[in-house]
Amino acid sequence: MDYLTLVLGLLFALTFYQGLSYLSRKSKKLPPGPAPLPFIGNLHLLGDQPHKSLAKLSKKHGPLMSLKLGHITTVVISSSGMAKEVLQKQDLAFSSRSVPDALHAHNQFQFSVVWLPVASRWRSLRKILNSNIFSGNRLDANQHLRCRKVQELIAYCRKNCQTGEAVDVGRAAFRTSLNLLSNTIFSKDLTDPYSDSAKEFKDLVWNIMVEAGKPNLVDFFPVLEKVDPQGIRKRMTVHFGKVLKLFNGLINERLEQKRLQSGNNDVLDVLLTTSEESPEEIDRTHIERMCLDLFVAGTDTTSSTLEWAMAEMLKNPDKMQKTQAEIAEVIGKGKAIEEADVARLPYLRCVVKETLRIHPPVPFLIPRKVDQDVEVCGYKVPKGSQVLVNAWAIGRDGTVWEDPLAFKPERFFESEIDIRGRDFEVIPFGAGRRICPGLPLAARMVPVMLGSLLNSFNWKLEGGIAPKDLDMDEKFGITLQKAHPLRAVPSPL
Repeated sequence: MDYLTLVLGLLFALTFYQGLSYLSRKSKKLPPGPAPLPFIGNLHLLGDQPHKSLAKLSKKHGPLMSLKLGHITTVVISSSGMAKEVLQKQDLAFSSRSVPDALHAHNQFQFSVVWLPVASRWRSLRKILNSNIFSGNRLDANQHLRCRKVQELIAYCRKNCQTGEAVDVGRAAFRTSLNLLSNTIFSKDLTDPYSDSAKEFKDLVWNIMVEAGKPNLVDFFPVLEKVDPQGIRKRMTVHFGKVLKLFNGLINERLEQKRLQSGNNDVLDVLLTTSEESPEEIDRTHIERMCLDLFVAGTDTTSSTLEWAMAEMLKNPDKMQKTQAEIAEVIGKGKAIEEADVARLPYLRCVVKETLRIHPPVPFLIPRKVDQDVEVCGYKVPKGSQVLVNAWAIGRDGTVWEDPLAFKPERFFESEIDIRGRDFEVIPFGAGRRICPGLPLAARMVPVMLGSLLNSFNWKLEGGIAPKDLDMDEKFGITLQKAHPLRAVPSPL
């Protein structure tokens, strides 16, 4: 009898608490959302695939939804219309960052253009990125580098073609992306294509992405900051330390070369010259941290996008054949593809767009927050709220996309929708002030790498796996990886 009384008492207390939460939500004019439990709020609803859990919840509560994740009010955006409201119409109000505790390792958030607030230092660093790394002129000047790295990727695959071995597509793409960036910035390869050093760096970058994307109790209960109960910040400190030590050595090496009057006129030279002439814009610490941003964000997102694109090609052989036929007709079977050729390959461009629609590299974009109360569509987003834009859910919205889970590049043939942040139905790179600065490089790299792989070989899945049986499960982190690496065997065209 006492046990029954206790259970009834707990049920009453829980019901009473949820009733109070509902009334509190209404009185504060918060966006709709699931009723929170005491202490943990809605954390129990996230699961190990939060992008999917929150997409499902948004179908019940709407495209502007609020949750209580521990002690943190979180607002989730799940439609293109609501994303436009937040990322375009009220971009400035939503332009601050919600900084995960993991990014406090080595105080990265204080130096990184990704996490700095929109202010003079952030503007200086963005200007330097846009002018010296991702401008059209700089990208044109480095085109020969990218071409060479893509040819090295093809040469690596050709060796496997001759021996009949499978290619780990994600790892091979990562090596290419890594060496492309390292040549652009440092004028040298950071990894030998045939050594394990690329795997070590890939694992290091992936560990950083996993730790940064892992649900961290400190982010939900800031009072735990000093305890770091899961050890995430501690591990991140080790990972960041290894990468920063590498960049520190490369910068010291370059300063010695400059002292001997033998520069390279690459990105590092430009950054070091700028830091000497205008130290208030960028200093050595910011250069090291900018390199950390570029290598972590630029290598992982590009390689995972290429891996998903190849996975969709192998899953849908008719789409692969259609892409190969277009390239063979326009460029010539087996010939190298250059960046200028992509403009003449509309189906290839549609394949890349469709890949980014259904597999955005960063499912929640990078989290934002509001520094003061903001009104959105009649609801109040309270000061300090974290804001998540579920790009994964937006790309699969059945009210916008017909047959949204099917891979249909053709849907973009008659569509003006683009991926550059002006159209909110597909926003893999974000939009507004905080749009990913690396977009111009990714837009050049991915179609050339994908087109080159398809125009150099035929491909089949390792072990005779049938296309319909290819595992397309996702592994959640800040970036969305294939849960099982794609291994495919190249054969002569």
